[in-house]
Amino acid sequence: MPVLTLPWRRAAPPLQSEAATPAEQNDVTLFAAALQELPDAVLLVRREGTALPKIVSTNAAARGMLRIGSDGEQLVSVLRHPALLAAVEDTLATGKENTLSYDTGGLRSQMLRVWVRSLPMAVLIVLRDETEARRVERMRVDFLANASHELRTPLASLSGFIETLQGHAKEDSEARERFLDIMAGQAKRMSRLIDDLLSLSRIELNEHVPPSGTCDLSLIAREAADGLLPTISTKGLRIEISAPPPGEAIAVGERDQIAQVVQNLLDNAVKYSLDGASVSITIEADVAFDSNAPGPDRASLRDSGGGHLTLLAAERSYETRYVAIRIADSGRGIAREHLPRLTERFYRVASQKTGEISGTGLGLAIVKHIVNRHHGALMVESAPGAGTAFTVYLPSVARTPAAGEVAPASTVTKPL
Repeated sequence: MPVLTLPWRRAAPPLQSEAATPAEQNDVTLFAAALQELPDAVLLVRREGTALPKIVSTNAAARGMLRIGSDGEQLVSVLRHPALLAAVEDTLATGKENTLSYDTGGLRSQMLRVWVRSLPMAVLIVLRDETEARRVERMRVDFLANASHELRTPLASLSGFIETLQGHAKEDSEARERFLDIMAGQAKRMSRLIDDLLSLSRIELNEHVPPSGTCDLSLIAREAADGLLPTISTKGLRIEISAPPPGEAIAVGERDQIAQVVQNLLDNAVKYSLDGASVSITIEADVAFDSNAPGPDRASLRDSGGGHLTLLAAERSYETRYVAIRIADSGRGIAREHLPRLTERFYRVASQKTGEISGTGLGLAIVKHIVNRHHGALMVESAPGAGTAFTVYLPSVARTPAAGEVAPASTVTKPL
């Protein structure tokens, strides 16, 4: 009796027949149940006479992927890719094995790997969704291309200045001092880029590992602000912190990573603020995440060319409580068309690429990956000339009120 070999190279039991023993019947039943649990979509197709091939059996994955209402439908009504239909016809006619890949197209395009194999009186079709694997591969290729491009620019600059200093500017002390300052800046840029690349790599490596520990957002925000005092003083900025007292805004997560989120967002706010402006940090404990909740004046944002966008939505239920931290600046702001791409690696707003403000383009990508690992949310609101505000939601630690406590402690506002 023929033996079925599936793409994962496991032998199937013989097809059930009238002469099958009880043990064989049990094996077939068990095998059919196993097919239903497979993550890959599996279909059995048969042709009766000259009619078009019909689907005679499917597993749960196939019904979900292809939205098959019931067995007995014509294959062409479910799978309309010409190459796949031709492969099935070829296997039905000749018994030849066929393997192919194709893109489903449409708004939610999928890249499918398909195996078509001949069985007694039927054809087996196995479809595997490789969309995520292809997406990751494209991201890896794009990442390497962008990283090499970002490193090539300062390296070319350093090489050019070194050649100049070794040549006609060798004895020019004024040019030497100017070039050395530029070279030092380019070296620092490469150092920041490498640090961010390593940081992003470590974060992505552990992105699917649940975080452990807890941290106090109020303390983290104040420490981040203190760390930027030299820059704040140079630009004449004022940072206003509105937060619950220590011990009130406790989030679930790794302190170092959450501190990096706050540091990156605050660093951007300070960097893009005009001299003498203010930056605000607002922390709220025990709040719910709702991307549609009333917040900024969205109509006003749209009218001024900006917008309000959820860059990363929380996947948990509305019952989950969060600690929210909002960091807002009064800088040049960001146009609406740039908002969806802010967390892409190496993406920088056009007006920032050639201006005096430098960056690696990885800071917000790092923020998004950390927030995603902590099952939180990230939102942005901005408009040209009206500044930018990022809000991060992190799952909070349930706090038991102290004996006799009636209301939470008041919020404190402290200018730095």
